[in-house]
Amino acid sequence: MRLFEYRTDCNIRAFSTCRGGGSGNYESFNVTHYCGDTPEHVAECRKELCRELGIDDDRLLLPRQTHGNRVICIDKGFIEQPKQIQEERLHGIDAIITDLPNLCVGVSTADCIPVLLYDGTKGIAAAVHAGWRGTVARIVQECVSQMRSRYGCDSGNIKAIIAPGISKEAFEVDDEVYETFKESGFDMERIAGRYPALQGEKWHIDLWECNRMQLVEEGIREENIHVSAICTYERYLDFFSARRLGVNSGRIFNGIMITDRA
Repeated sequence: MRLFEYRTDCNIRAFSTCRGGGSGNYESFNVTHYCGDTPEHVAECRKELCRELGIDDDRLLLPRQTHGNRVICIDKGFIEQPKQIQEERLHGIDAIITDLPNLCVGVSTADCIPVLLYDGTKGIAAAVHAGWRGTVARIVQECVSQMRSRYGCDSGNIKAIIAPGISKEAFEVDDEVYETFKESGFDMERIAGRYPALQGEKWHIDLWECNRMQLVEEGIREENIHVSAICTYERYLDFFSARRLGVNSGRIFNGIMITDRA
């Protein structure tokens, strides 16, 4: 296993998992349990990741994402609930926030855009899964809004990491998707362009920029937004890509954790 880690300026550990070699669609590292991988392999990978992070298995949380805009806040009461109840509450969730130390929260992606957020002054960490539907539904803005309302965060103190996802050059969409973004009020001249395709031209959407712009709209300073600019479609040997490998393939786990180290 290899982690692609992001530099932070406080006691926050943020990372994306890598494929780490192997030729199969799930090799060699996948902790997502709902993408067709065997339970045994997923459990083995979770164990390895938790060992790397220095936490127990029950301190690694991954929601069952559905491309919506629902956000969940994880507190001590949630952790004390039985595992079955936790899994039920995590179903249909695409963003997860916590203020608990040594608890790794994350989202799985394989071309969709993961956004990791943290406020070092308040000790808050969040992970967002923003596929194109979630981007249109402005899930990253909803997450920032809940960081402010639930935890008292100041947007000026929030920092964001836009982790590996599909690039504008690789994200080809049909006219219906283009119109959906347009009707939702996005600046199409800024986020979209037409590129040559096998038959004519096709629209391409810049999901990195869509989410970056939403963060700025929420008051997050541009200098506090780090865009990894790593395209999963192009770098599918390093990071899982559903457009390259098909939906029956592994997923990147994009995790963030408040550590107990100052």
